[in-house]
Formats: sequence, structure tokens, C-alpha cells
Amino acid sequence: MSSELEVPFINEIQEEEEEARDWDLLIAFNELRHREKIQGSKKVAQTWRMKERMKTVSVALVLCLNVGVDPPDVVKTSPCARLECWIDPLSSQKALEAIGANLQKQYERWQPRARYKQSLDPTVDEVKKLCSSLRRNAKEERVLFHYNGHGVPKPTVNGEIWVFNKSYTQYIPLSVYDLQTWMGSPSIYVYDCSNAGIIIELFRQFSQQRENELESGLNGSTPRFGSPTPAVSSVRNCIQLAACGVSELLPMNPELPADLFTSCLTTPIRIALKWYVLQNTGRLVPNITLDLVDKVPGQLNDRRTMLGELNWIFTAITDTIAWNTLPRELFQKLFRQDLLVASLFRNFLLAERIMRSYNCTPMSSPRLPPTYQHPMWQAWDLALDICLRQLPTLLEDENAQFHHSPFFTEQLTAFQVWLSYGSEKRNPPEQLPIVLQVLLSQVHRLRALDLLGRFLDLGPWAVSLALSVGIFPYVLKLLQSSARELRPLLVFIWAKILSVDSSCQTDLVKDNGHKYFLSVLADPYMPAEHRTMAAFVLAMIVNDYKNGQDAALQGNVIATCLEQLSDPSPSLRQWLALCLGKVWSNFDNARWCGVRDRAHEKLSVLLNDPSPEVRASVVFALGTFISVTDRSDQANNIDLGVGMMLASVGNDGSPLVRKEVVVALSSLVQQFESQFTNVVVQWMEEEKQKEKSATVTGEVPGGWNLVSGTTALQSSNSTANIGASFSSSDSYSGESTTVRRTYSSSTLAGTTFSSVYMTVWKVLVQLAMGPHREVAEMAKQIVNTLKLKASLSARPTHVIQNPKTCYSAPSSPSNTAPIHGTPPQNHFPEDHSTPGSQMRRDYSSPHLSGKVNSYTSPHGRGKKLLSERNSSSLIHEEKEEEPKSLKSTSVTTEFFDWSCRHFAQPLMRLSEEQDPESSSHHRREFRFLRNNNVRQEAREEQIRAGFNRLDVEVFVNKNQGIPSVIKFHPYEGHVAVADKDGICFWDWEQGTKINYIYNENLKNTKISAMDFINPHDESLLLCGTDDGSVRIWRNYLSEGYDGKELVMAFQAISDLIPTVRRAGLVLDWEQESGMLLASGDVRIIRIWDSQRETKVQDIPTGAESCVTSLASDSFGRSLLIAGCGDGSVRLFDRRLAPSECRVMTLREHNRWVVKVHLQKGSEGKIVSASNAGDVRFWDPRFTESVRTLNLTQGITALEIHKHADVLACGSPNQFIGVYNTSGDNLSTIKYHEGFLGQRIGAASCLAFHPYKVHNSSHLMYFLVLFL
Repeated sequence: MSSELEVPFINEIQEEEEEARDWDLLIAFNELRHREKIQGSKKVAQTWRMKERMKTVSVALVLCLNVGVDPPDVVKTSPCARLECWIDPLSSQKALEAIGANLQKQYERWQPRARYKQSLDPTVDEVKKLCSSLRRNAKEERVLFHYNGHGVPKPTVNGEIWVFNKSYTQYIPLSVYDLQTWMGSPSIYVYDCSNAGIIIELFRQFSQQRENELESGLNGSTPRFGSPTPAVSSVRNCIQLAACGVSELLPMNPELPADLFTSCLTTPIRIALKWYVLQNTGRLVPNITLDLVDKVPGQLNDRRTMLGELNWIFTAITDTIAWNTLPRELFQKLFRQDLLVASLFRNFLLAERIMRSYNCTPMSSPRLPPTYQHPMWQAWDLALDICLRQLPTLLEDENAQFHHSPFFTEQLTAFQVWLSYGSEKRNPPEQLPIVLQVLLSQVHRLRALDLLGRFLDLGPWAVSLALSVGIFPYVLKLLQSSARELRPLLVFIWAKILSVDSSCQTDLVKDNGHKYFLSVLADPYMPAEHRTMAAFVLAMIVNDYKNGQDAALQGNVIATCLEQLSDPSPSLRQWLALCLGKVWSNFDNARWCGVRDRAHEKLSVLLNDPSPEVRASVVFALGTFISVTDRSDQANNIDLGVGMMLASVGNDGSPLVRKEVVVALSSLVQQFESQFTNVVVQWMEEEKQKEKSATVTGEVPGGWNLVSGTTALQSSNSTANIGASFSSSDSYSGESTTVRRTYSSSTLAGTTFSSVYMTVWKVLVQLAMGPHREVAEMAKQIVNTLKLKASLSARPTHVIQNPKTCYSAPSSPSNTAPIHGTPPQNHFPEDHSTPGSQMRRDYSSPHLSGKVNSYTSPHGRGKKLLSERNSSSLIHEEKEEEPKSLKSTSVTTEFFDWSCRHFAQPLMRLSEEQDPESSSHHRREFRFLRNNNVRQEAREEQIRAGFNRLDVEVFVNKNQGIPSVIKFHPYEGHVAVADKDGICFWDWEQGTKINYIYNENLKNTKISAMDFINPHDESLLLCGTDDGSVRIWRNYLSEGYDGKELVMAFQAISDLIPTVRRAGLVLDWEQESGMLLASGDVRIIRIWDSQRETKVQDIPTGAESCVTSLASDSFGRSLLIAGCGDGSVRLFDRRLAPSECRVMTLREHNRWVVKVHLQKGSEGKIVSASNAGDVRFWDPRFTESVRTLNLTQGITALEIHKHADVLACGSPNQFIGVYNTSGDNLSTIKYHEGFLGQRIGAASCLAFHPYKVHNSSHLMYFLVLFL
């Protein structure tokens, strides 16, 4: 009974373990560089920065009061409002002068540096003289005209305001049309009089009339010489504020000042307090009188006092109302362009609220939407309540302490709540202007910066929004702070700003802001994340900006970056390299500073970095390190040394790195164009000689060809050996053959200049023939241009014999001229050398030279770098037009811009993969549950598979081409069938074709290996071709040419040895470790790390034949098994050194090994089969097989199920045998099902489904495809 209970429990545990295994399983090739195009963000024009900043430099104060005499058209009440600028006009004989002086003081509070002129009860001539003088002095700046018409009649319907005659006996009309002429543009007008709105309407008409007159005048006769061009007072450049509407009278309440509108504009806090007291409703504070309001303690500019805090709150509220109500462009114009205009319009919002309560509607041009009922006014009323509640206590007790308003704390909390749910689709947070005001306070600054950073992290739209509010001057000023707690926040905020708007670099340099980020970068106690952001900010400061480069260089940025290149953070290493690359780009002073600090040598160490982004950044930095202007001997030596460094990473696994190598080498080729042209001439001649002399003379036992001729076995100074420094990493040595990337400070004396040029040239040719089309196209531009120039300059008798004397090269460096970098020496490993191992890849491929090489054509790459026109026609066509210079052949990438894009994206938010609530996570959860169900359904059927017949045909169809490889998807109902050029996908359950994609491999190659990567999640398709190249595809089931997406492409193995029978490229993908094992027609097994995208190990096989099959222990990650063409099965322990890792050789097979397989489990046996028909089972501890099955002779294909006790083999005798591991024949398939079923053909490949076994019909799901 207990055993019955244990079985479900055990099964439940197994299910949980398998489901957890999917979650923990590596997802390869899923980084940003794989999922998105390497390009920068689209540049969006930023509108936050004003095209031109203005300031009001002159102010005309025109007061027409005529104290003691009321205007004839206005009947005043009794009592009536009397105060003008808070002064009673009847209090003294010089009240008019006092009022004028007081008005000037009120304006000076908002613009203290302006030039003020008063005109008290003026005449027309006095106004004209005043306005003309102010305009003349102001030039292109703004002039303010303040008009108080309380002592004169109302404006007329003809557009006239009133002044006086000299004797003050008459009112004289002054046309607004004339006033426009005298004031010019830009100007701002304030009208404090009854019926003021009529002036705004007529002003617009007069302005339009003036523009029409000017246009007609320009189209007609030209003005006389010396006559001034009339100033055009455009409505767009003139701002007007009017106290009331067209037919409205000013309020006459005796408790209010007569100039209520002027009081709102110039003394907003005082009038707001008085108006608050006068309200009878909604008041929480009793016993507050008008006299007490005048005694509010403090100063307006001191935020620690009551009056100062009220002014601060008022500024924040009016800014917020304006920003949330006005269009962005209008807000910028009125509230950010001019300090005085911004202050007047903030106060105008208060004027609208107060004066509307007295049946007056203030007007403006440009017109503003109504704001007097905005909800933020309630927050203002609450702030007044809280402050005034303390007023009696503060006035009675001098020791009483003022308690600050919770307004800003509450608004920050509201902003924080918005951030919890904020997105671009929602309305912007209305508290954003308040957050900027809070930055002025040390009490709230830390919290405000934190919230601001979180807001900016929402995306570029949030950065643009914050900049439009006016964040920039605030955060720029904060860079002067020495507070360490602000450093992480400010660095984050500035990284966000510069990622969206790089033009801020000029402001940073101008205000010495770069020093702040240099200090952050040099601070060892700062986390790597923030130092990375500081490096990014510095890189943006110096990006294409000479002043920024100068400033950073003076700040010792190069030494600071170099000191931290060994930091554990990959992002920091990446941005240190990018920053260095931008500092010395086209800037020789920085470059020579880098030379003194041995920057290129220190950077070259990172060419082996585990992160592809870091390696690409280092290549970028070394590419910009190549001098553009300085052509001294020392500069040439350095450039050539850098060129050799770059050549060593020409076979990097990452396309990201290889693209940067092409760009960097193009800079070198441009500087030495003539030398490279001469080398190409020599190379082309040598290729012709190779083709003539190389012949196949025999075959070694392993199946490889012997090649005779002087080219194949030439001396070490030949062209083939010149390139050994970059091809040695692909040699067959028993030792690790990675090119050395650490360079001494010696000279290039050990390597001739010609060998440097030849090495770089061959790397470019190799890249031009690479499997990644974008990299290849970039390299082809350089290669084709050089070949074209070489073809035009080459002559048969001018084959270069001595490269040192036959073309112009830089003079050899003297012993006193140091060169910081020496390229690797030419070296051929002597161990394991065979006649075949001295062959090198014909880098020309068949099509570079225009002829097909007989012994390399099966493995050559057939992509044409030049059209197949013959030389004579090519030269004939080019006689009329010389080939363009390499400088005009622009080869660029957007790697730097793509790297910058990272900082524009949300950094604090969880990614979709990490967010458990995201749709991506839910889809993944569904897939993992499906996977678990597939495995569970198949488990019991796998146990019974060794006893059931397997001869029921479930799917048969004709493939597009002859199948070479076949793979079932483990969890989805499709199978991939590869032919020579592409892959066909079939729904094997429905028997329908899903899609066909082209692998884009070269003409003379075919697909020889295939597998699914990440089959448990979003699958990728891995395809290997027999020239050693690997391509990885995404969206392979999407129809159409543009449906598929190339994720990755690289050369897994190179220098394949010519064979009679070819194994091609043999691959084994380890999903658990992310390792790709590659071998084939070579003497090594190369291990690639998919996460690093680089080669991690070359294991010499020690065999005289090719590798035909690979298997590995993906869980233990140590045992590696290789079946070879000579019948041997070789076992390797990856933990050991390359020369010691072969631990066992099994030699019981005598013929080509068709399959090696490692059974699952700790006691799993090794299974191997040869085409002689013998299947052998091995215990890894012994050299003799423990069991042998003798099947049919001449096996063409064999497959072993990963989980079930069954195997199948195809025979050239047109049948398929299915056996269990005990040798029992379960089924023999000879005919197709159906009436008169025809005989099957010879099987070219077999595949079992990794899991499924159909129990009801006793059927093993496996697919057989026939020739």
C-alpha cells in the first residue's frame, strides 16, 4: 500500500523538477544585441530650448492720474477705491511722484536690472520721446509700457488712449497706432484702465494694417537712402495685458486699491492676502484682519519665513496651473523666455481670479484659457489657511516658531503616487513644475531628485516633458553642490538628459559641469553603475565637440578611464572604452596623451573580454586611435601596431565586434592607401601563381588530399605565411592557438611593414567572405575599392619581389622612437604538422581571382566580391573614370548611438522577462507548462518503446531538395528538413508544409548540421554549412523573405582540409551550458561560448582524419566524444589542458563512424556505430566495448533515441531497420503503406522525436527522408 502512495508522490516531484529545469535553463542569443537592430534612437527635435532668450531691459511707467480731478466719463462711487501703488493720492502734494517711485520699486522686485523711466501725467510728445528713447537703447530686446489711465477718459473705439496737454487743461488722444511705431517690437503693454480690452482688439488691427503697409511698400518703391525702415510691431512679438474687458469698468470697492490690476501684477502676495481676508466663505481662520495681513513677517526672497514661503508656494502653484493649462509652445514663450514676462503672467493668473470676483475679466494677448477655477487654487487657499492660522501667535510671541507648510511634501507624495501608475499614455503629472521648485529646498531636494529620476526613467518622452517644464537650469546649478548623497541622483538624471538631448554638452562645458562627472568617475567608493553613467555623460560631452574634448583632456579623463579598465562591471568597461574612443577621435592632443599613457596597449588586453559589447567598444576606441593628420614615423608605427591588434580579432564570433573591426581597419587603409594598393597587386599575382602550381597528388589514410607545388609548401617569408599571425588561431596545433593580444613596447622591427599590410588585407578579405551579410557588405566596399585600384595599377612585370623597396612604406623607426605596440610574430606550430596542415585557406575564394581552384572549390566561399567582367573590359570602362578614393567610401556603424540608446530606455523598471505580470512572462509560463506535459506524456511510452513494433507510416511527403539534415522540434509539432541551400518546415502531425527559408550560404556549400536553440522557449534555428560557417535564425516559421531574422553568424571553423569524402561541419549544441562544439574536416574540436560569443578552447583530435560525429555530457560538462573518419572514437576531458585532454581512444571500428551517442544518466554508456554496420557500447572506464550489435553492412544513416531503448539505421539496400539496444529487430521498413506500396529509397538521414512515443498504435515517432 505504501508503494502505491509513493509512485504519485515521486512523479509529482519529477514534474516539479522538470518544470524548474525549464525556468533555470539558459536562453541563448537573447541579449539586446540579438533582439534589436544595432542603430541609434530616432532623433527628435527638442523644442524646450528657446531659440532666443529675451529679457526686458527698459520699462516705461506712464501714469495719467490727474490727482484731484475725476475723468468726465466715469462716475465714481462714494466711498471709492483710492489707493494707487498702496499710496493715497490725496495724502500729500507730492503723492504723484511717490506713486511713480513706488510703482518702480514694485517692478524692480521682478526685474531689478531693467532701465526704468517714469512719465507722470505726460503729453503726447513726452510719451513719444520716452518710447523712442527706450526702443533705441533696447535694440532687439523687449520694452515694457505700463499705462495707468485712472485720471483720464476711457480708451476710444478708434484706438486712442488719453494723455494731457502741457497746461493740463485738456485731454489729448494718443493713437495706439502711433504708440506701436514708437515702441517697436518686441514689447509688452500693460493697460490699467476701464474698457482696456478695446485696446487689445484695435492693437491687433493696427498691427495687421502696419504689416500690410510694409509689404506693399517693399513691393513698390524702395525707401530713400538714409531713411529708417519702419519697425514692424507684429502681434506675435508683442504681449498685452489688460485689466478688464471691452465695456467693463474697474472695481471701485473702497476696501480694494484703485489699481487692483497693477497690485495683482506687482504685489501678488499682499493683494492675495487682503482678498483672502475679504472673502466671507470658506475661511478657516477667524479674527484675521486687514491690518494683521500687512504685518505678515519675513521677506519675499527668504523661503524660511512666512512671507517667503507663501511667495514660493504661489510661484509653484501658478507655474503648475500655467503648465497644465497652456499649450507647450505658449508656456515656453510666456513662462520661460523672459523673467519679467514670466512673473507678470504668473501674477496675471491671480489677477484673473481676483478681478473676476468683482465682475471684471482681465484680457491678454496672446489669449489664455480661463484658469480662475483651476483645482490648484484650492491648494493655495489651504496654504494660506495654514500660514495665517499661525500669524496671531507669531505676532504676539517673538519666540514662537514658524511651522512650515506641508504643501511641498504633499505634492511630492501626489507625484510619487502618479509615478506608481504613470505611463506615456496617461496625462502628464500636474505636480512636475512643483517638483522643480522643490529642488531649491535642501529639505526636500533629495526626495525630489529621486522622484525626478524615476520620472525621467519612464522614457524619452518624460525627459522631453521635464525639459519643457524648465528642469535644465535647476539641475545644471545643482552640479555646483558638493553633497555626496546627491551624486548618484544627479549622475542618473544627467545620463537621462544627455541620452535624449546631446546638445546639453555645450552648457555643461560652459559651466564646468564636466568636472563633476570626472570626480564621480574617479571616486572609487561610487558604485560601478553610477561610474558607468558618469563615463556615458563624459562620452556625450566629448562626442563630436572640440571644446568638450579639450575640457575633458585637461581634466585628465584618459588616465582616469585607463585606471578602471579592469573593473568587474562589463558596462563600465564598455563605456570607459567608448569614452576614450570619443576623446581622441580626430584630436591629436588627446591621442598623444594616450600614447604616453600606453592607452592602446592597455585597451588591447580587453580584446579578450568576455563581453562582446566591451570588445566592440575597445575595437571602436582603437579605430579612432589611428591618427588622421599626423604622419610622422612614430605615428605610422603606432597605427600599424594598432592595425595588428585589430587584425587579431578579425575572426571574433560576434558580428558586433567584426563590424567595428571593419570600420577600424578602413581608417587604417585610408591612411596607407597606396601601400595597401601595392600589397593587393602582389597578393593578386601570388594567387595566380598558387592556382597554376597547386595540384592534388594523392590521399592520406584519413581521406584528406595531398597537395604539391611551391605555393603549398613555400618558405616562411611567403605570402601564405605572412598572414599566419591572424590565421594561426584556426590552425591544427595541439596547443591553444589564440593570437596573442598583449603587445610590448618594442618596435615593429620583427615584422616588415609589408607583412602588416598583407595581414590586414587578408583579414579584410576574410571578413568580406564571412557568413554575416552586413559585415561582408561593409568589408566588400573596402576590398572591392582596393582591388579595383590594384587592377588598374598592376602590370605583369611589376610583381613585387622585395616589399621594402618596391613601394613607398614608412621609414623604419629608429631606436629612439618608441612604438607602443608590436604585432604578433609569424608562427607556425611544429607539433602535429602534416603535409595537409601547412595549407592555408585560399582567401581569394574561387571568385576573388576569377578562376576556380580545383582543390578548394568544395570548401571555398562563392560570394563574388567583384563582378565577373574580364580584366580588359574592366580597365577599359575605368579609363574614363578613376576609382574613387577610400576616403569617399564611408564605412560606419551605429554602435555608439545604439549603446547610448540604453540610457534612454527605462533602467529602474523590470524587463518584460523579469516582470511576473508581463504578457511575455505569461507566454513563457505557458510554454514551460506545455513542455512539461510533453515530457510527462512521453515518459511511460519511452519505457515500453523497446518492445513495440515501429512500422506505421504517419507522414510522407516530398521535400524541396535532397535532405541532408533533419530535426524534430522537441515540443512543437513541426520538423525542420535541411537540403543544400535551405530548410523546409513541415507539420508532421497534419502532413502540411509550413515554410521554407534560404540559409543564404554560399553557392558551392551545403548545410551539414542543424539544431534548435532554446527549444524550451522561443526557438532559434542553428544551421551549419560545410565551409565552417554557422548561422542562427529567428522567426523561421514566418512566411516571406523578410520574415526570418538573422540573429548571429560566424565562422565556427576555418582552414578546412580538402577531402575525398567530406564530413563538412559537425556541430553539437549544449543548451544547458550554452556551448557549441564544432569540428569536421579539421584536426581540432573548437568550443564556442554562446554567451561570450568567442572561442574558449581548441582541442586537438590527434587523428589523421576528419571528425564525423560529436557527443558530450552537457550536464557534467567535461566528457566530450568524437567519432572520426578512420573509425576511431576519441574521448576528451575538457577540464584538462588541450595537450592533455584526450583521455582515451577507442579503435574497434575499422570504417567511417556514422554516429556517437552518450546515454543519459550517471551510468550511461557510449554508443558508436560505423558504416560497416557494427554498433558498439562502451563503458567510459574501459577501452574495450562491453557489447556489440552487428547490423546491416553499409549503413547510410543511424539515429539513437535520447530517452528510449531504440535505434534505427538506414541501409543502401532500401530498407530501415529498427532495433532495441539489445539487438532485437523491432521493425524492418521496406515499403510505403497503402495499396501496392512502393519500395522506399535509400535513407539519407534519420531522426527520432526527442520525447514522443505513441503507445496506442505502438508507434515511435521518427521521420525518414529518402533520396
